[in-house]
Amino acid sequence: MAKFKSKKGSLTNTLDNKVNDLIYRLLEEKSLEKKRQRDNDPDIENDTNNGDDDEVFLNMFFAKDLDINEIFTYCQTKDLSMLRVKKIILQKTIEKCIKQVIDEENEEFSSYPAYCNFQEQDPSETEEEILTKKNLMVVKDTNDMNKSITSQWSTSTPTPAPIQSTQEEQKDENSDSAETNNKRKSKESSTKAKRQKVKEDRTPPSSDLKSLGGMDDVIAQLMELIGLPILHPEIYQSTGVEPPRGVLLHGPPGCGKTSIANALAGELQVPFISISAPSVVSGMSGESEKKIRDLFDEAKAIAPCLMFFDEIDAITPKRDGGAQREMERRIVAQLLTSMDELSMEKTGGKPVIVIGATNRPDSLDAALRRAGRFDREICLNVPNEVSRLHILKKMSENLKIDGEIDFAQLAKLTPGFVGADLKALSTAAGTCAIKRIFHNYATLKPEQLPLSDKMEIDSQSNSIDIKDEYDEPKLKNTADIIDPLPLSIIQKFIDNFPEPLTGEQLSNLSIKYEDFLKALPTIQPTAKREGFATVPDVTWANVGALDKTRVELNMAIVQPIKRPELYEKVGISAPAGVLLWGPPGCGKTLLAKAVANESRANFISIKGPELLNKYVGESERSIRQVFTRARASVPCVIFFDELDALVPRRDTSLSESSSRVVNTLLTELDGLNDRRGIFVIGATNRPDMIDPAMLRPGRLDKTLFIELPNEDEKLDIIKTLTRSNGTPLADDVELQTIISDERCRNFSGADLAALVRESSVLALKRSFFKSDEIQSVVHNDLDKEFEDLSVGVPTDEIIVSMTDFSNALKKIKPSVSDKDRIKYDRLNKKMGWTEEEQE
Repeated sequence: MAKFKSKKGSLTNTLDNKVNDLIYRLLEEKSLEKKRQRDNDPDIENDTNNGDDDEVFLNMFFAKDLDINEIFTYCQTKDLSMLRVKKIILQKTIEKCIKQVIDEENEEFSSYPAYCNFQEQDPSETEEEILTKKNLMVVKDTNDMNKSITSQWSTSTPTPAPIQSTQEEQKDENSDSAETNNKRKSKESSTKAKRQKVKEDRTPPSSDLKSLGGMDDVIAQLMELIGLPILHPEIYQSTGVEPPRGVLLHGPPGCGKTSIANALAGELQVPFISISAPSVVSGMSGESEKKIRDLFDEAKAIAPCLMFFDEIDAITPKRDGGAQREMERRIVAQLLTSMDELSMEKTGGKPVIVIGATNRPDSLDAALRRAGRFDREICLNVPNEVSRLHILKKMSENLKIDGEIDFAQLAKLTPGFVGADLKALSTAAGTCAIKRIFHNYATLKPEQLPLSDKMEIDSQSNSIDIKDEYDEPKLKNTADIIDPLPLSIIQKFIDNFPEPLTGEQLSNLSIKYEDFLKALPTIQPTAKREGFATVPDVTWANVGALDKTRVELNMAIVQPIKRPELYEKVGISAPAGVLLWGPPGCGKTLLAKAVANESRANFISIKGPELLNKYVGESERSIRQVFTRARASVPCVIFFDELDALVPRRDTSLSESSSRVVNTLLTELDGLNDRRGIFVIGATNRPDMIDPAMLRPGRLDKTLFIELPNEDEKLDIIKTLTRSNGTPLADDVELQTIISDERCRNFSGADLAALVRESSVLALKRSFFKSDEIQSVVHNDLDKEFEDLSVGVPTDEIIVSMTDFSNALKKIKPSVSDKDRIKYDRLNKKMGWTEEEQE
């Protein structure tokens, strides 16, 4: 018989040639086996004249019926090196070689006379039946038969009868082969789907600028820088002015940077590409830069549009040390290049403007912040009282409010709150309302709810009295219950109400002003977490005496914050710095707290030594960070307690690190950085230890000596203390007699507070126990001994008597001696800080 011969010229790969040879070997074995079976079968009449033609037909038949799985198994059996080839690679190679073999056999078969017309072939006929009919068929001189054979390659043909397999087995093999092919196709299609880039939605957000409150000045700037170029680019084209390419929004977390960017895009109704900066970073080299290029190319294609990079500092650190890896430097360089290509000429006259948001603007690369890239930087400060009022009103528009809400009072009670904190406050107030109604409903059953009421009219008073149908008590509608509910109540509520509540049942669910007040202590403002201190609760009513100092502080700090326009009329623009100094316990810190409370400004309290750090440069960085936070929350009061520890005199004995700290604070107080809206108060009892440069005009130019109080001031202080503390005084108590005592001569305000506290303790001890002496009390039986002691009088009759004050004076000693007092007076005269009234 004729041998199978492969045309290897069309296959260049070594693996392809091996598989091709193995396929021909398989065909040859099948043909030989078939020929052997026909020769041994007496029922089949052999035609020796057409032996070669029959062999060619068998070759065609077996080539048409090749199966990938069969060839795969045959190749691995005959050539063990195929076991090391990946399955998917070997399958693809077999598919390619089968196609090659079919084309070769088709070419060879076309040169032989045709035996049958395959267009009229019955699929149910076996090969033997076809071969017995071949002599009855008429040979045609046309090439129709070749075309019909070519069209039949993809059709399945039943396996010849002599092959040892049933029709059911053949169907199973065909189904397995089809299933394998389907899996492979589905896998390839899924792989292509994964590789295919998903088209993201760039439609404008649904929010608009009307939904924001307390940001009118920022909105005005953004509409000027972004709104006008986006809506009317022809104005810039006609004037030849290049519109801004980028705007950087920076401020503390939660102040509304992302919200205002989305609202601006929704207001302008332009495509909005929002990118989270960390999502740009990729593990593959060059992929991050490609993502940036693709984003900017997409922006140019759909221009005019806005691009928003949230947390942009994550991918644009400083390249001189902040960018630790080469990839970060490449990302910065690519972003710079892409922003430079956003000119009107390259975008077809349709502007593309980039908005960046960060809470660390100083960590960005300097090249990104120059003109032509991020042209303008807008600081979103911590909202003041007026801004908080507008924010609360906007947030409550969608809330179900019961009664009047005093938003002005809430704004006063929320210093240091940013927009996110106020949103959390509204959510917490809603939670309080839900808990209140939840607790009430847990004790009732659905049929007990007052779903329908009847009204009775009192004819005498013409008033309407609403009474429930049932005798059950009405639901409480108070905000007293906000604690976490026990599990039993929650379970009881779920058992009573397995189905969703109806609209009538939910009618009592509303938020009251008391819910806001109850929720307020549970919210920690972002400013406090970022290092800011909330406004203290100390008012001028808690401060006794110090009238002259209060007037000076009111004119220096409180009024410039409340009425800045009055000071601008007389040419006072720079904020004042005040140094409070004097003996310990005279009320320096108390005055600073009262000033912060009275001005309602944001308040940052710094304990001098807490900024110092042993690592080089960290102390200076802490000082810069304090003033950076203050600029983000103007108007702001910074209070430095124990200032002498932070800025000692610079001399030869001072270390280099301490000198750098002093220099940093000096430059922040009166350097190139703007200090508008930042008021500084320092407190110390060692003014001679402070560097003289701190006390020059422009820094801490106003120095106030808080001396020990005189007799009248002591009387005012002790009256204020007893009133503020709610101390119950007996009728025989003469406060004037107490402060006139010689033992109170050098008492400061702190000493008087200690006197009132100790007197109250003695009164409590005298009222509770029969005698002042407690005998036979050992450590182990301390609680038992106190429980056995009898109570002298009811707790509501405990009062502080004159005797208690007299006994307390025996224990309380003045914190300032006569020698210290003389020293402070001399220092006041030496430094030239005598009071003006003495002149």
